[in-house]
Amino acid sequence: MNQVVDFINVNRDRYVDELKQYLAIPSISALPQHAADVRRAAGWTADSLRAAGMQNVTLFETPGNPVVYGDWLNAPGKPTILFYGHYDVQPVDPVELWTSPPFEATVRDGEIYARGAADDKGQVFMHIKAVEAFLKQRGSLPMNMRFFIEGEEEVGSAHLDEFVRTHKQELAADVVVISDSPMFDRGIPSICYGLRGLAYFQIDVRGTKSDLHSGSFGGAVANPAFVLAQVLSQMKDRGGHIKIPGFYDDVRELSEAERAELGPGAAAVLSKELLSRPEATVEIRRALAGAGIELPALGGAGSVVAS
Repeated sequence: MNQVVDFINVNRDRYVDELKQYLAIPSISALPQHAADVRRAAGWTADSLRAAGMQNVTLFETPGNPVVYGDWLNAPGKPTILFYGHYDVQPVDPVELWTSPPFEATVRDGEIYARGAADDKGQVFMHIKAVEAFLKQRGSLPMNMRFFIEGEEEVGSAHLDEFVRTHKQELAADVVVISDSPMFDRGIPSICYGLRGLAYFQIDVRGTKSDLHSGSFGGAVANPAFVLAQVLSQMKDRGGHIKIPGFYDDVRELSEAERAELGPGAAAVLSKELLSRPEATVEIRRALAGAGIELPALGGAGSVVAS
């Protein structure tokens, strides 16, 4: 293992330079004008896997962006790990709030800043280079490895399910590793073994066909903004417990062992009071959050009941 670590230390500067190249690709999957950049990032990822020594590296086409696949299956009798990651990134607006350009990776105080550095190119790069270090120094890996890196994670992975269904053989593994979640703190190893999914919806509350003068209709006509606020306020009680019927019905309770493990490790982000409350089970497993409220513009008027 010392040889592997020494190889990583010796090649640190090269790693930083290569990571900067990766981060310089504006692979914004949400913006059609960056479609060529997204494909370029897929190609860069595939080339990196080949250079590391991975085999059967392939760009699988989908109706959207390609999936990058590679494997090393030369450890018979050993477990197979499937690594999942993504090479697409979020948009960068508002650009003026960035300290340095989002696609010009900058090192400050020992940390690298760029769009994708922590979500998720940095993690993808890290795993590829770990494999490279083993293969260059030892000629083999202690287990079998598959890489599965997509380009649509930031836009909902619309074609992921179908790809998984049609490529079960390539994705067969004993365990899946996803490095696309935060750490509690530097120097604190953590394993995230569960993430919430996402189900979102939009609530539209409509009132009158046109704006009404508040002096004549205020109090008599319900303001949609207040109605929406009342609806949202009734979804949780003062303690944060979600009041929607059936919301918690299929949530598996935390075991005592899980609570014991969570306590010290989660101290950085969760209070002891939260973990000691019975509803901590469901707050950790399932949550309800609002993304935003949009109200109609009133053109500067100060005495209007909004429609």
